[in-house]
Amino acid sequence: MQKYKLETAVGIFLVLGLVCIGYMTVKLGRVSFLGDDSYPLFARFSSVTGLRAGSVVYIAGIEVGRVERMHIDQDSQQAVVEMRIKKNIRIYDDAIAAIKTEGLIGDMHLRIDPGGGGELLQPGGVITDTQPPLDIGELVGKYAFGDVKKPGDANKERKEKP
Repeated sequence: MQKYKLETAVGIFLVLGLVCIGYMTVKLGRVSFLGDDSYPLFARFSSVTGLRAGSVVYIAGIEVGRVERMHIDQDSQQAVVEMRIKKNIRIYDDAIAAIKTEGLIGDMHLRIDPGGGGELLQPGGVITDTQPPLDIGELVGKYAFGDVKKPGDANKERKEKP
């Protein structure tokens, strides 16, 4: 009798452990069994340097989606980013998508200004107004070698020209 109690306790512990592992796998893997709660949108960029699949998509500083995948459109020679946006988020065709850095040397993420003056983007819609990431190395190089003009320098050049 004592042997069966021990085997039963071990069996219950094992089943509970497997349920916990399954739950964590679903939560951490962002898997949904009861239907998808997001829709796809696309954006075209001249460069997506530093962005990767799984990067966060923000609107007003709030996470609203993730980058699903990226590929090159051979016809237009542009990078196409596919993202998944939560269903309750509305984005319009005058939206602006920009690739930004979290902090000075942090991960890249996608920031969307959702617009509002145009038509509502349907699932599979394309955001055409985009801004590629800022190349910090290029800016530092320009500043170090004197190619960057100070804000007042542009006015001086205009006044000097006859």
